[in-house]
Amino acid sequence: MANRRWGWTIIVLMVLSVLFSACGNTETDKTTIELFFHSGQGGERDALAATLKAFQAKNPAIIVRVKQLPEGSYNNQVNAAALAHKLPCLLDFDGPNVYNYAWSGSLIPLDKYVSSDMKADFLPSIIQQGTYNNKLYSLGQFDSGLGFYASKKQLTQAGVRIPTFDKPWTLAELNDALAKLKTAPGIQYPLDLQMSNPNREWYTYGFAPFLQSFGGDLINRSNYQSADGKLNGPEAVAAMTWFQGLFKQKYVNPKPTDDTAFANGKSALSWVGHWMYPTYSQAMGADLLVLPAPNLGQGAKTGMGSWNWGITSACKNPDAAWKVLDFILSSDEVAHMTTVNGAVPARKSTIATSKLFADNGPLHVYAQQLQSDTVAVPRPVTPAYPAISTAFQDAVANIIAGSAVQSELDKATQKIDQDIKDNRGYQTQS
Repeated sequence: MANRRWGWTIIVLMVLSVLFSACGNTETDKTTIELFFHSGQGGERDALAATLKAFQAKNPAIIVRVKQLPEGSYNNQVNAAALAHKLPCLLDFDGPNVYNYAWSGSLIPLDKYVSSDMKADFLPSIIQQGTYNNKLYSLGQFDSGLGFYASKKQLTQAGVRIPTFDKPWTLAELNDALAKLKTAPGIQYPLDLQMSNPNREWYTYGFAPFLQSFGGDLINRSNYQSADGKLNGPEAVAAMTWFQGLFKQKYVNPKPTDDTAFANGKSALSWVGHWMYPTYSQAMGADLLVLPAPNLGQGAKTGMGSWNWGITSACKNPDAAWKVLDFILSSDEVAHMTTVNGAVPARKSTIATSKLFADNGPLHVYAQQLQSDTVAVPRPVTPAYPAISTAFQDAVANIIAGSAVQSELDKATQKIDQDIKDNRGYQTQS
């Protein structure tokens, strides 16, 4: 009798086991995708949260867990997670870090997920930024760019030509404009270069285009093995001598207490990106002009690149991670994010419907520059970029302070070349 009871007990347990398996455990049956995101602007955090909520509603089988990290220490924390083998599936990172992450093996290529039609809808600058060693490792929702903000009234009164994308200011015209605007009523310094920006990366992003427009560069891009002849060559020296002159002639305030000079009418021009448009347009209204980058001899050049996304090599379910990323990068979600942060939409289809960046939009010149084959210049596509940027930043700071231009560029070149040598040329790891 006892044996019979045990037999029935086993049968009941087996039936219950089958029933529970059929119903499924909601946690174990779902795929969890962890995501790291930099805690930048509040609006960007809210936009991402809304995007992921919409994704969750359409994809209940995938749980996305977000970990926000402070922007200032973001890269250090990501590197610490990589060393501890605790990287998430989806990683948000600033443009300059793509190549080091890809070279070190922390990212997987996205090529098998990105269709040709999808790729064609992204700005060429976005594709350039995300490509390393002929493979696509990242895509972003938005891009960035540089230009001059100006007062139409002030330019007209000073007799300065209003430049266009097809006919930007030449070096001579820019110099003439600065000389004329310096004496305009209320102007303390004619050009604002955002020198109060505490982020030293601004020195590279904001000022390397001047170097490149003169014909110099941060490194020799044919093989990324040396900066010699590019960063310290005659074109680069001419560029940084001119740049130093902006401070010597008191065209630029080297130590402003804040970045309000242009909005307050104390500067006539402001060299900066799209992110200042809300502040400037509110201050100046219809008088505000957004002007293209100047041609200082070898074509107009602008910085580009911004935060973007990749899938890490630590991800156990990259297909599910791509499903999340594909939703984040959809045209509707790109529109959602860029409406909040005012950045240049990464997708052409989104630009076409944007009030700011479409053909008749006030910031259309930024979209034009990013779609050009020659104007938007990606930061050097090499894992050596952090060393390159730091060396250039130090040189810029010393040049502004009055140090000899050739000497500072030579020192920066030596630092860069030594870093590349120390890392055996940053050869691609197998």
